[in-house]
Amino acid sequence: MALFSSVLQKALCVRQYHVASVLCQRAKVAMSHFEPNEYIRYDLLEKNINIVRKRLNRPLTLSEKIVYGHLDDPANQEIERGKTYLRLRPDRVAMQDATAQMAMLQFISSGLPKVAVPSTIHCDHLIEAQLGGEKDLRRAKDINQEVYNFLATAGAKYGVGFWRPGSGIIHQIILENYAYPGVLLIGTDSHTPNGGGLGGICIGVGGADAVDVMAGIPWELKCPKVIGVKLTGSLSGWTSPKDVILKVAGILTVKGGTGAIVEYHGPGVDSISCTGMATICNMGAEIGATTSVFPYNHRMKKYLSKTGRADIANLAEEFKDHLVPDPGCQYDQVIEINLNELKPHINGPFTPDLAHPVAEVGTVAEKEGWPLDIRVGLIGSCTNSSYEDMGRSAAVAKQALAHGLKCKSQFTITPGSEQIRATIERDGYAQILRDVGGIVLANACGPCIGQWDRKDIKKGEKNTIVTSYNRNFTGRNDANPETHAFVTSPEIVTALAIAGTLKFNPETDFLTGKDGKKFKLEAPDADELPRSDFDPGQDTYQHPPKDSSGQRVDVSPTSQRLQLLEPFDKWDGKDLEDLQILIKVKGKCTTDHISAAGPWLKFRGHLDNISNNLLIGAINIENGKANSVRNAVTQEFGPVPDTARYYKKHGIRWVVIGDENYGEGSSREHAALEPRHLGGRAIITKSFARIHETNLKKQGLLPLTFADPSDYNKIHPVDKLTIQGLKDFAPGKPLKCVIKHPNGTQETILLNHTFNETQIEWFRAGSALNRMKELQQ
Repeated sequence: MALFSSVLQKALCVRQYHVASVLCQRAKVAMSHFEPNEYIRYDLLEKNINIVRKRLNRPLTLSEKIVYGHLDDPANQEIERGKTYLRLRPDRVAMQDATAQMAMLQFISSGLPKVAVPSTIHCDHLIEAQLGGEKDLRRAKDINQEVYNFLATAGAKYGVGFWRPGSGIIHQIILENYAYPGVLLIGTDSHTPNGGGLGGICIGVGGADAVDVMAGIPWELKCPKVIGVKLTGSLSGWTSPKDVILKVAGILTVKGGTGAIVEYHGPGVDSISCTGMATICNMGAEIGATTSVFPYNHRMKKYLSKTGRADIANLAEEFKDHLVPDPGCQYDQVIEINLNELKPHINGPFTPDLAHPVAEVGTVAEKEGWPLDIRVGLIGSCTNSSYEDMGRSAAVAKQALAHGLKCKSQFTITPGSEQIRATIERDGYAQILRDVGGIVLANACGPCIGQWDRKDIKKGEKNTIVTSYNRNFTGRNDANPETHAFVTSPEIVTALAIAGTLKFNPETDFLTGKDGKKFKLEAPDADELPRSDFDPGQDTYQHPPKDSSGQRVDVSPTSQRLQLLEPFDKWDGKDLEDLQILIKVKGKCTTDHISAAGPWLKFRGHLDNISNNLLIGAINIENGKANSVRNAVTQEFGPVPDTARYYKKHGIRWVVIGDENYGEGSSREHAALEPRHLGGRAIITKSFARIHETNLKKQGLLPLTFADPSDYNKIHPVDKLTIQGLKDFAPGKPLKCVIKHPNGTQETILLNHTFNETQIEWFRAGSALNRMKELQQ
């Protein structure tokens, strides 16, 4: 107990120093309107940057300034890009409702009375797109009442702000209210990097990481490398900010940014709006980047002022030298993009890094046999739902209406927030988009995450959709593996939905108006921000009460939506003998494959129920099928979760074998909790995505990689594995794996890992949460 108390005491001292130091600043500015007594600590950032710069004796990138400026111990922290683990003090935590359930359940288990840093919960993931905004919202409130009540009362009890359903998508709410230049924010959603559009380091994490920060414990992050993207020229015509990240994704691929922060710089930056920069940072998650960031500039100042935060903008101006990279700073890799030459892009299908110029995608589609007819065009989502995005889309739609045309494809619009919804209604954009054939959905994630009750096709029917979303994995939007999803800008989606085909290039091709005359769409132009103030719409925020001593948080033992957590078993001190292979995965295996979203979102607060979706989307190399694996005892093929439960019931420990970039995509820690809950002990792959690897460690699993990637081919689904060396488990020391073949032969391979000392303690304790409780005792 003494050790844990000292950790908390240190955390509280940091918070006290944080408040006291701000009193000496040139200005005393709150982080947000909702937390008037929590202040921006640029003076502490400045102090830490100066300490680190003196130690390293070199110019710093912007990413380094913000990250190192939040070090727990800047004077003594070992710093080496890509090697050392940093202990950081984030400014705040944000959680969306699907991941907040498990995060808050873990926080409740910690026994702590209040969160140590400003934190918020955002209700955006549980609203299914079906009939339209208001009806879908009412239905969601009814269906999810138990979960919303749990999150609201848990927020009130533990000091967490609560954004009610209908308020908007977490990342848009953060950009409008909480992000600011120089902030270090962690969020339980992979697209948290959206806040980089306002010059912050905003990083997606699993719920267990969020619990650490909310508990006042320093947060660990492997010191990121820094990829520089130099932008020259300026955006114009049909080319949009989305095209920048679509191009970068094509260059770096879905794993090219792993372990790195992508830092945009150069003269081209000033041609991009603040919300456009957010779009680019948001989709940086699709290249595996830790996060992405832009330097502070006049576009950010303008956005801060328009969203009621001129005081933050003025303070940022005073500290501007710390919010831009140092001249002469060095990047680990540099990509240069001339915006004058950049053409509109569209990426897909099935992966967000398959990049095509819009002018070429129709020809490629014909060659590949992809459906040319576009069934649905969908704009909005956390990536592209700004006022500017809606305005540019409306500008395209208005031209079609002037010639008597409507969309040939179905067309949906998802506003990013209640503020955006109310403002585009006031300024006429929403009505224009309705007039051209659109349906305005709720202020929520909706189809982007599979919350879409799609009726126009049957499962298994081959079809094409185009979206302004960020992710297009197989079956992600509608659970149909034959849906060919392409991602592009909202204005290109709108143009393609009007034309109804991938063969249409709005830069060169003509449409035929109702009068039979041909016309060409002009490049859209729209204001980046409303000329008058934003309309805030309905008030959807719940402040945590000052006194929450009487607040109850109830979880029914018979609930099918929520379940209190039981601690995982501790390591028994022995090597892992005779592990059964649950599945050897072939090819891409994202968190959507490991723990599907869509209809499964309703079980995100109930670990046992949601474990029934474990790896149901992964392809078994043994038979080429999804959700069909051999039970090593009965020799019968059956669903993956059923087989895992059988093994657990009979005391058989198991392992998963994976391919490259295993666990890419969402931050959902359920993809780590589920295998742990059902008896898994290790995941062995060629490589991991960053967030998923950390989530596995947090839950007491062993994420291991082949020292020689070709050893993946030595393991067969019928083999058994023994992992040796755990008694001497140490950072940087490989483990041995003995492969036992059914014919009695054996071979030994080496497995690498990235565990540090703290993470090894998590493994020994059974999970990071167990370790926290050990420290309490």
